[in-house]
Amino acid sequence: MSKENINQTSYSRLRSSDLSLPTSYYFPPEWAPHEATWLSWPHKEASWPGKIDSIYKPYAQFIQILSLTEKVRINVRDEEMKAFALQHIEAAGADLSQIEFYFNPSNDAWCRDHGPAFLINPNAEQKKIIVDWGFNAWGGKYPPFDLDDVIPTKIAEHFDIPVYHPGIIMEGGSVEFNGAGTILTSRSCLLNENRNPHLNQEQIEEYLKTFYGQQQVLWVSDGIVGDDTDGHIDDTVRFVNENTVLTVVEDNPEDENYELLQTNLRELKEMRLLNGDALNIIALPMPDAVIFEDTRLPASYANFYISNGHVIVPTYRCDKDKIALDIIAKCFPDRETIGIDSTDIIWGLGSFHCLSQQEPLV
Repeated sequence: MSKENINQTSYSRLRSSDLSLPTSYYFPPEWAPHEATWLSWPHKEASWPGKIDSIYKPYAQFIQILSLTEKVRINVRDEEMKAFALQHIEAAGADLSQIEFYFNPSNDAWCRDHGPAFLINPNAEQKKIIVDWGFNAWGGKYPPFDLDDVIPTKIAEHFDIPVYHPGIIMEGGSVEFNGAGTILTSRSCLLNENRNPHLNQEQIEEYLKTFYGQQQVLWVSDGIVGDDTDGHIDDTVRFVNENTVLTVVEDNPEDENYELLQTNLRELKEMRLLNGDALNIIALPMPDAVIFEDTRLPASYANFYISNGHVIVPTYRCDKDKIALDIIAKCFPDRETIGIDSTDIIWGLGSFHCLSQQEPLV
């Protein structure tokens, strides 16, 4: 999620594994009520070379919509960055009473991947805990990543929330949840040797089930072209309820995404949930190819974010925008579906879901 030269570095900062996570805690689905949405203010010019100034308007529009129905908690480096952020947020007309800033310096803006994973147990005395997975910038591609890696623990310490460290690499954008015990992920990402080469698929599944409080892991093969995360699921397949997924498909057989998305679709059709039911699968079109400086960008309508009152969808200035918005809106009749132009934001190789992490209300 940067244009710096890829440097495959080893990752030696993982903490010791703690497998004593309390039972009955679980990671809720994104459509469950939020207390807040966490963001890390974008500042890394190398992630949007030549374009970073153009992303602040749509990013602030995202914040404005979030602020209508929940708190927005933003990691910033210092008072100067806070003032800069406030300037854009005020211009967008956000509800400033809903905006909170925290001095947690970050290397980059992709809070879905470096932000805290909040697990809840409404029946426990301690109703909320944080899991701090190891973060290595998508396989060591974009060092440094030391600031990003410690953000979950810093947030846990600030709010006096217990924090657990599995001791392996994991990114929030690589996993989807149905709210009924099932995780959906991709082999191309979590089985990539640049993440946890010492673990096989079965071992990774055990970590996911243990530290997300789930019972089942389902796998698709791949991600879309241009995705430097090695195939995050939040660009391809999204749960919209316990048994229904939206999955992106490419209609043009000549497009380089066509066959890999057909493979994912075939795999989804074979999957069974814990109760034995097949998935209800809804096709979501891929946008027209978004190309900038001869680079195919990972533009996808699947990278939407579900807030308390809205579904915020990236759009790409093409005829398929309205089709995608209509399909997504039918899946969320209790929320307003809003499109925000992500043509400049996607130059950073991610969009609104990649930029955000929900904190559940409990």
